[in-house]
Amino acid sequence: MPQLRRRFALQSRIAAWSSAEKALALTSSLTLIGLPVLTTTAWAAWQDSPKSVLDEAWQIVHRSYVDPNFNQVDWVQERQLLLGQEYTSPDAAYTALEEMLAKLDDPYTRFMTPEEFQAFSSQTSGQLVGVGMRLALDPETQALVVVQPIEGSPAIAANVQPGDHILQINGTSTQGMTVEAAASQIRGEAGTTVELLMQRNDTAPFALTLTRARIDLPVVTSALREIEGQRLGYLRLNEFNAQSADQMERAIKSLEEQQVEGYVLDLRNNPGGILAQAIAIARMWLDDGAIVRTVDRAGQSEAVSANHTAITDKPLVVLVNGNSASASEVLTGALQDDHRATVVGTQTFGKALVQSVNRLRDGSGLNVTIAHYYTPSGADINHKGIAPNVVAESPEADQRDLWMHPDRLGTEQDSQYVTAIAQLRGAIAARASTQAQR
Repeated sequence: MPQLRRRFALQSRIAAWSSAEKALALTSSLTLIGLPVLTTTAWAAWQDSPKSVLDEAWQIVHRSYVDPNFNQVDWVQERQLLLGQEYTSPDAAYTALEEMLAKLDDPYTRFMTPEEFQAFSSQTSGQLVGVGMRLALDPETQALVVVQPIEGSPAIAANVQPGDHILQINGTSTQGMTVEAAASQIRGEAGTTVELLMQRNDTAPFALTLTRARIDLPVVTSALREIEGQRLGYLRLNEFNAQSADQMERAIKSLEEQQVEGYVLDLRNNPGGILAQAIAIARMWLDDGAIVRTVDRAGQSEAVSANHTAITDKPLVVLVNGNSASASEVLTGALQDDHRATVVGTQTFGKALVQSVNRLRDGSGLNVTIAHYYTPSGADINHKGIAPNVVAESPEADQRDLWMHPDRLGTEQDSQYVTAIAQLRGAIAARASTQAQR
């Protein structure tokens, strides 16, 4: 077994070798598991085969997965089984890879087809090519519905509204169609068109032709709220993509220029995203103190702290719920543990794992859990979540209403927001009292 492990380790280093050395190394390792010997001339064919993608994915998990015991799975044997089969198509190979990854019992270590990885990459980059609609299935009727058209998109230009139902896409009924399948059909190259049959409320269906375009995804919503003479800033962050920190910085600075007295930062239903973006945003609120600590498979710890670049020290309330996860919890945990903010809402999701994103040679992708993170107090929130300082439940009827009408988030029709505003006003009053006593 030691010899076998050395052979497999040898293969992981072949990227820097000559073609002859590559063929020799692969010949050594593949002979051990009963596969055909690869000659130098067969190297190109191997690179283009489904098995090369499978082996690439296996190698990534092998060297970086957070659990060195791989959930008690014999990972070397899994490679033998994976590469010992013949695959008639890439889809057959993808299925085998997904079955292998499922043995890790980690929903965050997952494979994405080339189409899925392209969509994922667009989302995390903060840009997409499409018509600009957030879609969902109506929880009662399972009909495909527009949750929100995106600002500056073709959907906005065509007056698509939240709550509009999509009945057909290019003549195909959406009945029984998943959100992912619908989004895949609506997406396409910039400049091309998609035909939609839509319905608004109980009116007659209407046809709509939308031209796809490249769209910058706005993830930060900001507003000045004047309540009984107080100027309050409201910020909502939908996800942590590559544009989030820049958009948040601009929004905070704009509200500072408008002389707000405090802020509500709404992270409800924010599933997370890029960890570095969460750290950058935390530093906009925290002038000093710890932000997060990550620990990898070898037990190596890395701590990240604020760096004296805070934009404001004004009172802050953070709104969260059970769908606030991952990077949202990193930011919330830092602001709560360092006593920078009061957290209002309900228990967060509880995902304290960090993933790396890997593009495979055929354009598919692999997300792999590589580390565990801890809040500044040392708390492990995995499967537990963060408990708010002030619990504010949202009645089920209110949740449905806000889901169908996202424009009502952060208004008097949003009971959790009303609670957050009350907490913020109390914090502003306490701050003013403390300053008056100095």
